[in-house]
Amino acid sequence: METNPCNTPVKGGSSIPSKTSRKAKQEDTIVDVNGVRIGGSAVVIIAGPCAVESRDQLFETARSVCKNGASVLRGGAYKPRSSPYDFQGLGEEGLKLLSAIRSETGLPVVTEVMDTRQMELVASYADMIQIGSRNMQNYPLLKEAGMCGKPVLLKRGMMATIKEFLYAAEYILAQGNDQVVLCERGIRTFETSTRNTLDLSAVPMLKSLTHLPVIVDPSHGTGIRWMVPAMAKAAVAVGADGLIMEVHYHPDEALCDGHQSLSLSEFEKLIGELNRIALAVDRKIA
Repeated sequence: METNPCNTPVKGGSSIPSKTSRKAKQEDTIVDVNGVRIGGSAVVIIAGPCAVESRDQLFETARSVCKNGASVLRGGAYKPRSSPYDFQGLGEEGLKLLSAIRSETGLPVVTEVMDTRQMELVASYADMIQIGSRNMQNYPLLKEAGMCGKPVLLKRGMMATIKEFLYAAEYILAQGNDQVVLCERGIRTFETSTRNTLDLSAVPMLKSLTHLPVIVDPSHGTGIRWMVPAMAKAAVAVGADGLIMEVHYHPDEALCDGHQSLSLSEFEKLIGELNRIALAVDRKIA
């Protein structure tokens, strides 16, 4: 078994970073997102559109998810897209719209940062910074996130191991920011029937290894709208501290990931079902 001052040894000779380790901190970390506590007994729902497209789209969607069980609003002002010709967000105008709807609904806002040059601007609007899957190993960006003064939602890289995921979180903690939420969002495997393979076994594994809260993204994890409710319920059953889901007022007209976005009515129905699952495992929806 290997040992060194920076790591905590675990079975098989591998190790996990010290600051994220249960050996460094036994009690669960509670991440406070402007009053919303992630990591306690309640399951926190983060919901909203993949991308901020317009005022009407954002406001109607946000009002509905706020009414029906979301505690935090998600919405991308900057979007990493595989094709350079796809819609990549409204930029600062999207941030301003997110700030405006927060003032109306009271929902804290989480939005993605793609570049170190965006960090100061995005942090000035957002309540929580998201580091997306493609940037999980963007080490300069992780360091900036650690110094930004805001909670961080860190998504697992599409081909990252658990150990690599925890090392990415360690970059943030090493800068003095322990307000980090880990997000399992599916990994790339040989399976092609779904967008990704949602690794729900990562939830209990992470919760055994680290004190940081763990949430699940069933939207990216499957890429298929009708599968989202089943995987969301399964995520709660295996112990996830929260869910982040894409919701759109007209999914079939969405400029980004409409095929995996719930409609407003589907989201409302799902929350009722999630409440029953949460109660069955001695938890509740926040």
